[in-house]
Amino acid sequence: MEAVDVRGRFVWHQLMTRDVPGAKEFYSGLMGWKTQAWPLDPTYTVCNAGDVPVAGIMEIPADLPAEVPSHWLQYIGTRDVDGTADAAVRAGGSVVKAPSDMAGAGRYAVLKDPQGALFAIIDPENARAESVGTPPLGTFSWHELATSDNEAAFAFYSGLFGWDAMTRMDMGPTGIYLVFGMNGVQRGGMYIKPPDWPAPPNWMPYAHVPSVDASAANLESVGATCLVEPIDVPGGSRISSLVDPAGAPFAIHSFPAGGMAAKPKAKAKAKAKPAAKPKAKLAVRAKAAKKQVKKKAKAALKTVKKVLKKASRKVAKVAKKAKAKAKVRKSAMKSKVARRKK
Repeated sequence: MEAVDVRGRFVWHQLMTRDVPGAKEFYSGLMGWKTQAWPLDPTYTVCNAGDVPVAGIMEIPADLPAEVPSHWLQYIGTRDVDGTADAAVRAGGSVVKAPSDMAGAGRYAVLKDPQGALFAIIDPENARAESVGTPPLGTFSWHELATSDNEAAFAFYSGLFGWDAMTRMDMGPTGIYLVFGMNGVQRGGMYIKPPDWPAPPNWMPYAHVPSVDASAANLESVGATCLVEPIDVPGGSRISSLVDPAGAPFAIHSFPAGGMAAKPKAKAKAKAKPAAKPKAKLAVRAKAAKKQVKKKAKAALKTVKKVLKKASRKVAKVAKKAKAKAKVRKSAMKSKVARRKK
């Protein structure tokens, strides 16, 4: 059987959290995922979209500092984990967890890019072929990197995974939004985060839901915080970002009718060929249409950047509150243990 090409694909997503039961309940409701214990490690939860495993949930290891917040970790595919890790170090990145094998999963490593964003690489044992067109419901549809230098970050990831710069959208004072992809398929974007954002450079995953508006409307009732209210983005999609009840940032994405890869229907042949219009007139119209599309896209992305800046402050506030709660729980547990010893 021919091996599935995984290089440069986001093949797995893992939530590191301090509240596994709460996370299972929250994401099952938000995404419609069905959760189950992984047979090879019952402490690890596998999330399925239909019958397809798409994500994992695990407790933040006890040996990590208490200030490490709940967060999502993206796994990018490669067929040479050791070689990719070495290349990352040569390009200015660093190794957080050295390459190692995990039975039933594959060989993996956790890295940090030169700007400080965490990500993982994996040579998966049971890779699936990538779906064509609009990502299925419950799967991940976009990946966004907030960084201190998006051009340098793109050069780093492109060198490792062969990503292409699909387009660069000028956001004016806020800089360039760089859309990257492979083989003509857009996979995500990179932008420079404002200097006053408290969070370090990080990756944000977007997952496909039927309706962003319907999902965002119920967030507060389940203990989550909406960071960016549902908004339109270029291409007709709608997005919203949030912080889950344990403090992990996450984003949701819905597509217009017909999906992201819809093609226009072929027009029926006319019985009589219309007279050709002057080339000069057509060129003027084309230029005007192009300018209008660019203007709308720029305005939409400007709105996204504005609300994301506001959202960053909310993330810091929610994370601080979650950290305080964790500290109280830890203190209470210590007191309880002390009383038992007496």
